[in-house]
Amino acid sequence: MDPYSFPVQIKSASIKSKNVKVFYPKVVDLPNAILEKRMNTTIKNQTLELIKMQNFNPNTTQSEMLGGYEIKNNQRAILSLTQSNYAYTEHQAHGMTYLKSLTVNVKTGKFYTLAELFKPDSNYIQRISDLICVQIQQRHIDLLAPFTSIRPDQDYYLADKAIVIYFELYEITPYYYGFPMFPISIYDLQDIWNENGPLMILGASN
Repeated sequence: MDPYSFPVQIKSASIKSKNVKVFYPKVVDLPNAILEKRMNTTIKNQTLELIKMQNFNPNTTQSEMLGGYEIKNNQRAILSLTQSNYAYTEHQAHGMTYLKSLTVNVKTGKFYTLAELFKPDSNYIQRISDLICVQIQQRHIDLLAPFTSIRPDQDYYLADKAIVIYFELYEITPYYYGFPMFPISIYDLQDIWNENGPLMILGASN
């Protein structure tokens, strides 16, 4: 039986120093040690990127940084996860949180951008943007400016049979909205799936 068909094993690793506690995931016990190392390097690099984005000063009495992660999909060789990083430095009005995600095929070690989920030259940007526009209206979401389109490399993660498009704080909504997230059934985009990509793998398991 293919060991990749089962959820991959995840352990927590951490970066800790003065006023800093950042936890991030590590893939363990894969049959292919080289792929395991490559994937964990990418995950660790994203962890460090989130830390760097904060311009954090740990040397004040009220400073604090907390980092964590969530596993959103771990089945049929597709691992999708999010990593968050919150930091507060003395005299700020409030702390700031950043959120990033990664989606990888653990059989191949291939990480997928949003564009790579779909056929080359497909109209995925317009298709997804139109679906988000509908949700914005249905959910009566307050925007900082009229929404027109996602970025070609918009942040996303996979959760079972859904692709969740999300935006950073302040990207399209006021701070109090948190991270605006828009779940979309993968079957709403089935005609433009990359035939060798994660959506085909997850969708075929229905």
